[in-house]
Amino acid sequence: MRRIDELLERYGESHRNATNKAIHWICVPLITWSLVAALWAWTPVAACALIVAATAFYLALSVTLAIGMLAVSAVMVFPLTQIPAQWLWVVAGAVFVAAWAGQFVGHLIEGRKPSFFEDVKFLLVGPAWLLADVYRRAGIRY
Repeated sequence: MRRIDELLERYGESHRNATNKAIHWICVPLITWSLVAALWAWTPVAACALIVAATAFYLALSVTLAIGMLAVSAVMVFPLTQIPAQWLWVVAGAVFVAAWAGQFVGHLIEGRKPSFFEDVKFLLVGPAWLLADVYRRAGIRY
């Protein structure tokens, strides 16, 4: 079994409940965006460094997923250029807290702890898990 398949399968083990999955479809992208936004508010260089590091992680797993995640990252960066800098910290912080609250509610419903408690790399696997689902539905190999 490929490493990406193993990671996605392990991540999926604590995301089987339909409500938890739906919450993750909303909250995982919001958490990802809020992290990039907080770094962007500090300095865009830090946000770009996070994107580069994440892309390197994804490249080690799957070129196709890395390309998709880079495209998603580009879409996430655009709004950062539209929000006034003095508000970006506030917006990023509010989104981060609300989205994590949603994640924990989802895991209470699921009855399983979040995957990143087992291994911190699952913080990066979560967004790829969603994109891999999109790829599967679209018939794109990853």
